[in-house]
Amino acid sequence: MSTPPSLPPVLSADSSLAELRAFFAKDRYAVGLTGARIIEAKVDRVICELAITEQHLNAMGAVMGGAIFTLADFALAIISNLGQAPTVSVSSTIEYLNAPRGSVLRAQARVDKSGGSLGYYTVDIHDEVGTHVARFVATCFRRRGPHFNQAESI
Repeated sequence: MSTPPSLPPVLSADSSLAELRAFFAKDRYAVGLTGARIIEAKVDRVICELAITEQHLNAMGAVMGGAIFTLADFALAIISNLGQAPTVSVSSTIEYLNAPRGSVLRAQARVDKSGGSLGYYTVDIHDEVGTHVARFVATCFRRRGPHFNQAESI
């Protein structure tokens, strides 16, 4: 039995920032509810930001870890799908290194290794004063086969 070919990219590698913002505007949680924004997107580096508001704070007044994770996961979704077959995360971990200061978080995603079936990525989160807030590491799977159901989960 042969392996099905990779599916065509959902997003071309040379997608403009406007095209990417329009596509990811459909991410109702990260963009709509959380407020994550794409700042820069290239096949080897993606930068996203999140302006911290009251809705991002936990009961103790600190930024909720889930808000930081969402920003990292959003940057991952962009970098792992840019110019690639439809890609989903199969494993991700985050280490919270420091409490953020200021009112803006910035995620910078990079490709550690991009293969035909698997991709490995790191997303570093910093606050606006340069504090390294978190490091997020993910392994992603590139979908193969004759169809791709976006509602399907692994």
